[in-house]
Amino acid sequence: MNFFNDYQITWLAIASSNDLLELLQLASIQRAIVGAALMGILGGMLGSFVTLRQLSFFSHAVGHAALVGVALGVLLQINPTWMLLPFTLVFGVIVLYFIDKTDLASDSVLSIVLSGALAIGLILTSQIKGYRGNLMAVLFGDILAIDTTDLILTLLVLVGGSIFLLSTLRQQILLTLNPDVAQVQGVPVQLYRYAFVILLSLAVAVAIKAVGVLLVNAFLVIPASTAKLMSHHFSRFLVMSVIVGSISSIAGIMVSGIFNLASGPSIVLVQFLLFVAIFVWFKFSLKAA
Repeated sequence: MNFFNDYQITWLAIASSNDLLELLQLASIQRAIVGAALMGILGGMLGSFVTLRQLSFFSHAVGHAALVGVALGVLLQINPTWMLLPFTLVFGVIVLYFIDKTDLASDSVLSIVLSGALAIGLILTSQIKGYRGNLMAVLFGDILAIDTTDLILTLLVLVGGSIFLLSTLRQQILLTLNPDVAQVQGVPVQLYRYAFVILLSLAVAVAIKAVGVLLVNAFLVIPASTAKLMSHHFSRFLVMSVIVGSISSIAGIMVSGIFNLASGPSIVLVQFLLFVAIFVWFKFSLKAA
C-alpha cells in the first residue's frame, strides 16, 4: 500500500488557503483526527507507565529498530504495517529477555541491540531501489495516510491495553513503584512485565505511521512528562497524560494543515511547546507562591 494517497494534493491546496471548514470535510482529515485522538489516548496511557518505569529508552529502541521491519516490508512489497506489528512485538520480547538473562545494565543491552538493528535497517534501506515514498513516510510520519485498517488496529490495541491495565491497575501501580514488594505480595511480575512490553511494542507499531520512527518515542514520553508536572497523584497523573496526549495530537494535525507542515513533527512540536509552557507556568507559579 502506498503511504501517500491522492488526498494529499487536496490537503495541501486547502491548507494553504487556511480554510479549516473545507479541510475538516475531507475523509482523510477526519480519519487523521480520529487516529490522532486514539493514538494520543494510547500514547498518554502507556507513556504514564513508560516514564515511571524508566522505559523511555526501551520504547526508543523499539521505535528505531522498527526501521528493519519497514525496510523488509518495502523490499518484499508487503504493507509495512503488517510487517511492523509482528517485528516490533518479537523485537520487544527478545530485548526484554536479553535484559533479564544477562548481567549487563539494561541501557547497555538496549544500546547494543538498537545499534545492531539500526545498522541492519540502514543496510536494508540501501537495497531499496527507485521511489522510497513508503519508507520516508514511515520515518517521518504521515497521519494523512492512515486508513480504516489502521484505525481499527489502533482501536484494538487501545481497547486491549485499557482492559489489561485498568483491570490490574492496583498491581500495575505496585509493580511500578516497588517490584520487590509486588513479587512478595504474589503479583506475577514477569508475566505483567512481558505483557506490558508486548502492549508497548504494538503501540509503537501503530503510532509509527502517524509520527514516524524518528519521533515515536517523544510521542509516548512528552505527554506523560507534561502530566507529571501537573500532578503526582497517580490516578490524576494518568488521566492528565491521556488528555494531554489526545488534545496535543489533534492540535498538531490542525497546525500541520494550517501551516502546511509534516504531520508527525507538527504533533511532537505541539507536545513539546505544551511541555515548555506547563513547565514555565508551574515554575513561576511556585516562585510567586
